[in-house]
Amino acid sequence: MNTVITSPPYYWQRDYEVNGQFGLEATIDGFVENLVEAFAAIKPALAQDGTVFLNLGDTYYSAKGKPHGQDNKHRSRRLPGLRAVDGPGLGLPRKSLIGIPWRVALAMQADGWTLRSSIIWVRNSAIPEPTSKDRPWRKYEHIFLFSKHPRYFFNREGLGGEEDVWFIEPDRKSLARGTHYAPYPRSLVERCIETGCPEGGTVLDPFVGGGTTMYVAEEMGRSSVGVELNPSFCGLIADNMTKQTQER
Repeated sequence: MNTVITSPPYYWQRDYEVNGQFGLEATIDGFVENLVEAFAAIKPALAQDGTVFLNLGDTYYSAKGKPHGQDNKHRSRRLPGLRAVDGPGLGLPRKSLIGIPWRVALAMQADGWTLRSSIIWVRNSAIPEPTSKDRPWRKYEHIFLFSKHPRYFFNREGLGGEEDVWFIEPDRKSLARGTHYAPYPRSLVERCIETGCPEGGTVLDPFVGGGTTMYVAEEMGRSSVGVELNPSFCGLIADNMTKQTQER
């Protein structure tokens, strides 16, 4: 593998209704530790000059003591019972932004990864948060660039003139939509591949979800490997990959 491009389930944001899923751990440390262990397992398969692009969003600790409820826009946000971030015991003041991305990044750094950049992915058309009346709405997420060793493959031209702030809007139409409820944009994957994966290389997405990473990798002449626990996602990705190949 030459590069890993992935966006794991965010902490207590969605339920993908499959045993063993990440994101519904009882504690913050449990979520962080699971991700660190997952990337440690990937590391031996990554090329010596390999890179990791890790997209993570954050979560607020509500501590309201009642279930999150339903979100009519996203069936997978109908979480079972009381979320860990709704109940007591997380050790943070109520209404705190947990800082999940940096907790994971620093834990991976402590586990031996070289943290090379904290890229800010700005979404100017991000969905408003009208219920959040006492804080700014969230319009960006982190993409952490890690390397396995100090020297690694990096194509600066692939940045397209932007450095560590990327202005990339969500896709309005995507093969992943309808399959997965939180696909990242194809343009984001394209930039990661251009900068972090040599021509003819192989891309891994260990949380492949709706398959965006694999679709883009194939279009850009890279091989790809995706790991996904949800069998229905896997079937739809396979069908879409077949159709995409036939249409080329």
